[in-house]
Amino acid sequence: MISYRQIERFFQVDLWQINPSELSAVRRIFYEIVKVLFLAIKFFTTKRVLSQAAALTYSSLLAIVPIMAVVFAIARGFGYSIYIEVWFREALSTQPQVAEVIIGFVNSYLVHTKSGIFLGVGLVFMLYTVLMLVSNIEATFNEIWQVKKQRSIFRTFTDYLAMFFMFPILIVLSSGLSIYMVTIVSSLPDFLLLGSALRFFIRLAPYALMSALFMALYLFMPNTHVKIKNVIVPGILAGIAMQWLQFFYINSQIWMTSYNAIYGSFAALPMFMLWIQISWTICLFGAELCYTSQNLDYYDYDAKTDDISHRYQIMLHTILMSRICLRFAQGKRPYTLEELTNETGIPVRIANDLLYKLVDCNMLIEITSDEKGEASRFVPSESLENFNLGVMVDRLEAVGKWKIDLPVSQLLNSKWVEAMDLRGSYLKSLRNIRLEDISMISPTKA
Repeated sequence: MISYRQIERFFQVDLWQINPSELSAVRRIFYEIVKVLFLAIKFFTTKRVLSQAAALTYSSLLAIVPIMAVVFAIARGFGYSIYIEVWFREALSTQPQVAEVIIGFVNSYLVHTKSGIFLGVGLVFMLYTVLMLVSNIEATFNEIWQVKKQRSIFRTFTDYLAMFFMFPILIVLSSGLSIYMVTIVSSLPDFLLLGSALRFFIRLAPYALMSALFMALYLFMPNTHVKIKNVIVPGILAGIAMQWLQFFYINSQIWMTSYNAIYGSFAALPMFMLWIQISWTICLFGAELCYTSQNLDYYDYDAKTDDISHRYQIMLHTILMSRICLRFAQGKRPYTLEELTNETGIPVRIANDLLYKLVDCNMLIEITSDEKGEASRFVPSESLENFNLGVMVDRLEAVGKWKIDLPVSQLLNSKWVEAMDLRGSYLKSLRNIRLEDISMISPTKA
């Protein structure tokens, strides 16, 4: 019988030491799926994703009326607000009371805005809540993807404005397509095979639409390059899970009679909040699946920068910095994170943390483009004449702030001065080693 320790060892050690080249195609795919799921579950539980889902639930409740007001206003400008309202009622078909209340708030909001009552503080509040929600979503996705840099103000404005304009148009197109297919089915009663196929596609349409929505979210929201192939399966799984959530919510109303009897009409609010939080949990777990599947080749299990000793971190910093300096000296295109992990073998999450430490201590500059698909590249922040191993070690050890007020003058003695002199001599000796020369001496993988 397999013991718990054997299972634990398999997931912690054995699974990550298997050589994929020695496995059959089926077993290799199976082990990759297990690795992706295991890492996604681990990151999901250790990164406090449930807390992030709760924070997004609060932001969603605060921003849902202003967001729908913006969408309804755009739709009315194009003359198809009725389609948006029908879509919204169908999307919240499990909670018709909530849908009615929100639509009532939106209509009232638009009427008062048109009359000029909310053009001051109300308009500012509306824009603030909308931007806060979208910013929180982007920050959460960036944290999952280990992205340190937010979108620029220009890209934030253009991307989100395009999203708000495209959202009503996509709803109208999908609604029109559904109505067209239903009309076709009703006009083909005698064609049993064709009619059955179309009915199947109509039943499949909500799953396809929800999956496409999640794929677009996973592809668009992180401020980094996300490969399309890595969002397909997580998007489909998240879309199916959301439809199952809707189905469970509808059927669970049978057992909610006592709950409704206690809270009355107020019962719709906590149930709606629970529905939003579970929806965000499904969404964020799908984002974890996207991240782990795209970066699986560069991952070692449970690799954390904080667990690595200071001496080993200095060595890894030296490896990365020497490669970047050598590439810069040769006049070639700067490295991306993915290229560095390919050449050095350093796990992607550790390499990402190390590079941003080098940025913080003014050893590197991150070059980013406003084009979302373009990966960041790293170059030395100064002339290579100013960079050597001693400068790098000194700057890395100087990162941070000293916030403790101690009587230092009373604690120092002659031995302390001697120790500081020895440290200065040590750093001075390291200044004789140029960083680009280290990479030339040892070009093999780390």
